[in-house]
Amino acid sequence: MSDEARLDPALNRLPAGVHHIHVMGICGTGMAALAGMLQDEGFRVTGSDSNVYPPMSDFLAGAGIDVLDGYDARNLEPRPDLVIVGNVIRAVNPEAVRLAELEIPYLSMPQALAAFFLQARRPLVVAGTHGKTTTSSLLATALHRAGAGPGFMIGGIVEAFGRNSLVGSGPWFVVEGDEYDTAFFNKVSKFLHYRPHCAILTSIEFDHADIFSDLDMIRDSFARFVRLIPEDGALVACLDDPVVAGVAGLAACPVISYGTGDQCCWQLRDLEVEGLNSRFSVVRDGRLYGRFTLPMPGLHNGLNALAVIALMDHLGVGVETIGIGLASFEGVRRRQQVRGTAGGVTVIDDFAHHPTAVRETVRALRLAWPDRRLIVVFEPRTNSSRRAIFQDQYAGAFDGADLVVVREHVPLDNVPAGEQFSSSRLVRDLEAQGKQALYFPDTDAILDHLGAHCRQGDVVAILSNGGFDNIHQRLLSRLR
Repeated sequence: MSDEARLDPALNRLPAGVHHIHVMGICGTGMAALAGMLQDEGFRVTGSDSNVYPPMSDFLAGAGIDVLDGYDARNLEPRPDLVIVGNVIRAVNPEAVRLAELEIPYLSMPQALAAFFLQARRPLVVAGTHGKTTTSSLLATALHRAGAGPGFMIGGIVEAFGRNSLVGSGPWFVVEGDEYDTAFFNKVSKFLHYRPHCAILTSIEFDHADIFSDLDMIRDSFARFVRLIPEDGALVACLDDPVVAGVAGLAACPVISYGTGDQCCWQLRDLEVEGLNSRFSVVRDGRLYGRFTLPMPGLHNGLNALAVIALMDHLGVGVETIGIGLASFEGVRRRQQVRGTAGGVTVIDDFAHHPTAVRETVRALRLAWPDRRLIVVFEPRTNSSRRAIFQDQYAGAFDGADLVVVREHVPLDNVPAGEQFSSSRLVRDLEAQGKQALYFPDTDAILDHLGAHCRQGDVVAILSNGGFDNIHQRLLSRLR
């Protein structure tokens, strides 16, 4: 048996007569969603993963999908008609090695989504460094409220549906367009497979330092993406971002600009925030288009909503219908989500991890609760945030917080110590600015401190793109 899978490129295709589909890495958010949609479409779906635990294991069990715990060559017995390979899988994985030996047709997750669900639809792809999940969730929810019956695949649980994917019945299919790479055999951004008819481009910054060497490499990938949009489609682009403006100029389709600047066709004006609600005016080509309410605070969320307004108007949806869809948005899990209140302390869960996202989230929460003590707990967990590349930027990302609590990061095995992020240095940098900041080596130490020092009226915002050792529920339990 070979030590590494050597997959035949000729087998990277959807074969005819597919009945049984095996999914490698099935417990990933996108993979589980895709598996559920395939099961709903009548395919027999099996899967395997090394991390089989709730909530994805419960979701898959509820969908009637058999999941094997761990990767093994025998998991491809009986032989499936097609294997979908997640980007968590490496060439040395024993199932990948066996897949190559058996010469079974295979697809990546983005290729499978396109092949099974996007060919007969008009994909609306939301791309950008920031705001993809919230914007695509807003778009899917507002189209649903408009009666359009959209399908969607999104990287978060959309509260209006209680899930992150839906086959849908209408012409539109909303896709969160991730710029991260596709699979070990296809090292290109996922969004290059999504066949965009229309797209939203929110922002372009350096991120994903494990696969992109610099901003130019990321810009090139987004440039390839916008060139995929056909002439009869449209690109809704935030021209407040100069990198977006440059990339948008490469599109063959019409560009619909939005933002706060005078160069934008669609402009956000008169933002007012009260609690977790925002109100703002929208101006199109110098004239008032409408006044909107959004149950999310902050300028960045107002701009996400503005992108949705501009695209839905392009699709022919009326202003009143758009307004109803936005005002009734129930949110998306892990995006400024209130996890609970105990002892008069409100605990917020947010996915923010890039310095820009951290800065905008803290600003929004400060606007929402101007008179309450805001404690921000930060876990550096992504491949980029655990590197030193954003060390200085993080020091300027917590303005508005009354106390910043930083957890020690889990070191990256393949990165020299001198090139890794320093949580203790971030705390020193914040203290040098006169900000109260604390360093803790682990989650238990953070919980001990918060449990002893939180007081009635505090807002505790926990920022991490991971589970953070279930800190949210554990803190609420202590506070009760």
